[in-house]
Amino acid sequence: MTEAEVKELLIKTGAIMDGHFLLTSGLHSPHYVEKFNVLQQPKYTQQLCEAMAEKFKDANIETVVGPMTGGILLAHETGKALGTRAIFTERVDGKMTFRRGFSLHEGERVLIVEDIVTTGGSIKEVIEVVKAHGGVPVAVSMLVDRSGGRADFGEVPCTALLHMDVETYQPEECPLCQQGIEMTKRGSTGKK
Repeated sequence: MTEAEVKELLIKTGAIMDGHFLLTSGLHSPHYVEKFNVLQQPKYTQQLCEAMAEKFKDANIETVVGPMTGGILLAHETGKALGTRAIFTERVDGKMTFRRGFSLHEGERVLIVEDIVTTGGSIKEVIEVVKAHGGVPVAVSMLVDRSGGRADFGEVPCTALLHMDVETYQPEECPLCQQGIEMTKRGSTGKK
């Protein structure tokens, strides 16, 4: 899939939204990508993950890892497309970790997948978990990189199906807040 095709699919499914949003990072933005508007459609999820996997079909990936929640679906479908297993990390007491008996063998080649990246903080945590368990993070593959290219994973290369340079603001500097524009309700938490 080309970037234009990915963007068209996200627009068609209502995944790309406009308004006033509080992001997981704590930043505010006039744009939001509600990944589950597209991921609730298995056929689209499969297409997107096949496109993610295509870039790594010759990279000898052994396991695909994604962070809970959206990363679970992406890891599963990308792993299926690559013919590998898929596992996920989750937070326990605020710290990213493996649970449920998941482990890696020494030197296991891992592709890390993520849905939407703004700052890259969660992915950096997943990289550290993979390394701590003996795995080798081969690359990071993102559905949407909305960091404007600022997300940096050090020596671990990254790719994205869609790049978006979306403005974000610290809450105290947010022009939408200064204009009195209410937060747009979104996502599973029903947060404004």
